[in-house]
Amino acid sequence: MYSSDFGKDFLWGVATAAAQIEGAANSYGKGPSIWDTFSKRSGKTKKGHNPSEACDFYHRYQEDIALVKTLGFTVFRFSIAWSRIFPLGNGELNKEGVLFYHNVIDECLKQGLTPMVTLYHWDLPEALSKEGGWTAYGINSAFNEYALFCAKEYGSKVKQWIVINEPFGFTSLGYMLGVHAPGQTGVYNFFDAALHTAIAQADGAKILRAEVKDAIIGTAFSCSEIVPYTQSAQDLLAVKRVDALMNRFFLEPVLGMGFPTADWEVLEKFTISHSTWRHQERMKFDFDFIGVQNYFPLVIKYNAFIPVVQAWEVKAKNRRAPHTAMGWEINADSFYRIIKQFAAYPEVKNIMVTENGAAFHDKVIDGKINDIERTEYFKAYLAAMLRAKNEGVNITGYLAWTLMDNFEWAEGYQARFGIVYNDFKTQQRTIKQSGYWWQDFLSKLKG
Repeated sequence: MYSSDFGKDFLWGVATAAAQIEGAANSYGKGPSIWDTFSKRSGKTKKGHNPSEACDFYHRYQEDIALVKTLGFTVFRFSIAWSRIFPLGNGELNKEGVLFYHNVIDECLKQGLTPMVTLYHWDLPEALSKEGGWTAYGINSAFNEYALFCAKEYGSKVKQWIVINEPFGFTSLGYMLGVHAPGQTGVYNFFDAALHTAIAQADGAKILRAEVKDAIIGTAFSCSEIVPYTQSAQDLLAVKRVDALMNRFFLEPVLGMGFPTADWEVLEKFTISHSTWRHQERMKFDFDFIGVQNYFPLVIKYNAFIPVVQAWEVKAKNRRAPHTAMGWEINADSFYRIIKQFAAYPEVKNIMVTENGAAFHDKVIDGKINDIERTEYFKAYLAAMLRAKNEGVNITGYLAWTLMDNFEWAEGYQARFGIVYNDFKTQQRTIKQSGYWWQDFLSKLKG
């Protein structure tokens, strides 16, 4: 397998997120985000870690972008921290923050890299969260003001855009389960947040389309193949419910289909209580690409004692399946199948893998990190993607998660996903063996 097997116009890149790498969380005019405040609450992140310094990308962006170039990638995906632009979410502008992203974009262009900007990657301004955050009706006007500013300010230099990163991820973990910022719980909070997020991802895209000439606009969905533990009727029904929630819930409104209700009465009740039919046209947008972000399949078993969804994950470890340091099953065939599942919608004209990667227990030995497991992971997953592409799926790019070890949300600095090792005490970067593999893979052409 060669990188050239994917075609000469295929996009190869790395993905990052502002809250996970930037640091300078309380400096240069930036306002606090929900992750700045959530991480300071006792017991919310591993070892009490917080993103105040992270990878210090704010001060080191030039060397980090140079690393992206050195490794052979052509795309650098990063997000804009909303509260670095608007410290209070809207209103007063922070000129230092605005300049910072100009500098990052300009550095990408200087290095011959394509900047890909994510408008929202989970770090809502704390000031907006105090007003209800994504559960509040007013969030949509605030988001649209922010999106419009970014489109006008950076649109002449940035053509690749992602509106929202993993809407199901942050709404379920942050507003229903409470394990991520802002730490709210309850199915009603989730449904409120979900509706406003579904509106925002289309609104943001329409703003970009109107304001940015030649924009290529996508949005990025977390997704997992949902597999029944047994072939019992109960397990099969549980699989349908979980699939509707995790894979279809935010995708189908974008495609003009509304929320998926056929297999689950709870979702039908949600659409009635929230009158979602009124927003169906507003939630629709013809995206240039759909971002697929897959890390693992989920094996599901019916469990009557689990509220609402009545389903339970049977962990990879308990099934003795190969897994990462996060406990996530390694299954490249499943990656292939979820790509095919998303591509099966006639309305999806183009798929880009906007995140994919794995965390392992990396060890520095004699100044080197021989992360052979991660290298083998990438080889298997790229081969699975090539298989789907060769079968006719229009896949136009792949972005590895992530450039360097970073602040991994509730996992703090414990989970290392990078192809570059980061020593968080010294901020020294060391390219891992997987990074050198990527460099070799991207430089070699089929002879």
